[in-house]
Amino acid sequence: MRDQVECGDGWEPGSAVNTTDAVRPWKSQLLKWVGTKQRYAHEIISHFPKAFGTYHEPFLGAGGVLGVLAPARAQASDSFAPLIGIWQALRDDPETLVEWYRSRWQAADAGDRDAVYENVRSRFNARRTPADLIYLSRAAYGCVIQFRRRDGHMSTPLGQHRPIHPDKFAAKVAAWTARVQGTRFHRRDYAESFGRARAGDVVYCDPPYSHSQSILYGAQGFDLDDLFARIARAKDRGVFVALSLDGAKKSGGVICDHRWPAGLFAREVPVNLGASMLKRFQMEGRSLDGERVVDRLLLTHDVNR
Repeated sequence: MRDQVECGDGWEPGSAVNTTDAVRPWKSQLLKWVGTKQRYAHEIISHFPKAFGTYHEPFLGAGGVLGVLAPARAQASDSFAPLIGIWQALRDDPETLVEWYRSRWQAADAGDRDAVYENVRSRFNARRTPADLIYLSRAAYGCVIQFRRRDGHMSTPLGQHRPIHPDKFAAKVAAWTARVQGTRFHRRDYAESFGRARAGDVVYCDPPYSHSQSILYGAQGFDLDDLFARIARAKDRGVFVALSLDGAKKSGGVICDHRWPAGLFAREVPVNLGASMLKRFQMEGRSLDGERVVDRLLLTHDVNR
């Protein structure tokens, strides 16, 4: 399918509304989410152009790079409807987002935590509401939202930890709300998001890892060759694209060998992510020595800084 460029979502070419000069590390996480890049976001952003038009993030997840960048104008999207419901509430109705979490947290704190969790999880599996997902993302074991292959239901049990207090969560919501006021959140797939990027814009892609995408948080399916083709078309339009791609795991012992068209990327930067949240979940407290993930940050343009 040919990308459709919709002018209403972008600025005129050459109109730089976002800058990276003031970007600093920022550690306040709204969502606990497998694969979030928030700890390394400032490093990723350091490879963006210093000034650019609209920021696009088509595989939003926990929005770690978005939160650190705090763009003046952005389009952020994901195909997972309850996740986007959380982000839309954050921007437009943060008090409701806090109340969703507070009501479930208080019910668990005052009664049978296991029973409350089971009720919330069962309701989420039946209705897929953002109100239930925000609590589950904080209360699940290892904070991992994992789905069964046989029926698509969330299967993660209750964690042993006590989820963050609602007052502390409210403080996180307030801080994040201020950082996303320039962002519009949409439920849509990555193909549509790519079609909206214009010359002078930046697209950052953090697709699900190829070895785990089928079981985690309702991750949108994607074909890597199709993604490369859309990156190529965006590059031809003058869009800067940065792609985080799984490069190695188990201390580099397993190489994720991806092939992309010659000349598509001008630069490759390794980013050491340490031990993944998914591996922590799977190891159940056992030593994580020798377990780490290395990402490739692939850049369509070698920016002269």
